[in-house]
Amino acid sequence: MNNDAVYESSPVTRRKVTDIFTKEEIKQLTQRSDLMGFWAVGSTWAIIAASFIVLAHLGGLSAWLAAPLALLCVAVIAGRQLALAIMMHDAAHGTLFKTKWLNDVLTDWVCARPIWNDLHKYRAHHFIHHTKTGTPDDTDISLVAGFPTTRASLTRKFLRDISGLTGLKFFLGRLLQDAGYLKWTVANDVVVLPANGHRWYHYAASALRTMLPMLIANGVLFALFALSGHPLLYGVWVLAYATPFPLFVRIRSMAEHGCLERTPDMFQNTRSTRAGWIARSFVAPLRVHYHIEHHVMASVPYFRLQAMHRLLRERGAVSEPPGYVEVLRIISSSAVQAQEA
Repeated sequence: MNNDAVYESSPVTRRKVTDIFTKEEIKQLTQRSDLMGFWAVGSTWAIIAASFIVLAHLGGLSAWLAAPLALLCVAVIAGRQLALAIMMHDAAHGTLFKTKWLNDVLTDWVCARPIWNDLHKYRAHHFIHHTKTGTPDDTDISLVAGFPTTRASLTRKFLRDISGLTGLKFFLGRLLQDAGYLKWTVANDVVVLPANGHRWYHYAASALRTMLPMLIANGVLFALFALSGHPLLYGVWVLAYATPFPLFVRIRSMAEHGCLERTPDMFQNTRSTRAGWIARSFVAPLRVHYHIEHHVMASVPYFRLQAMHRLLRERGAVSEPPGYVEVLRIISSSAVQAQEA
């Protein structure tokens, strides 16, 4: 995807990037690095591995200590699964690595496929989000529809995430998408595709063919657990993806575009959020909370977004961002029950 084309093709975005940054600054901000890409991937999987090592050695601890440690490890793993999704996102923009093959192939296999995703399908979907942000044609608009809502409604959404109901809904939806029955998306839209004479066995064959890379990636994960003598720990990988992960995704997406103007102006339809170490551990990995910066210039790699934010602040283009707690207050500020409770 040509990231610069996103801004050239949008009819009404906001002031030009060259009105804010010099050409030299743009050149510096958009410089990519294979080393930083490998650091992102390697450190993420190292934290995942460390969490599983802790889980594997909890048997010798008392229940009062083992239980909270186990819950913490599951949350950390889910936070790193979100980091895998963010790296897929960055690679879709061609910014995680400098080398195209590393973005297009390596990231697909080591980041997207283990979490039942597809970098190339995601890239096509996400490109429309950038060109149509804040408009009815935005492919991610359903993720922030119905906000603000009430605290009770938001609490029910969170409970569905933590209980695994959202995760089960995702598993069923992705299965039907891979089968070709539903249109592929990472948003909440449900679009049934024309049957075109397809029978159940056509859908089954399509699902198996499409899911094969995911099955291979997860088969490798299961084999590693089995070789380590802890095959049941693979279940924790699935559990983390089905429970805390949807909650973290929901909070991240609400912070990025929830309760903002429906306008093509990137400074008005997108939000950056202040993130401390707890937020960065679970809902804001790899500086994804600098989201205005990303929409202003999607060709900037993750490790330069903070520097870009500082420049925007110095030039008065953006203000001090809210924290995640403040964003949740905004999201749940409605006194009237939302329709999608």
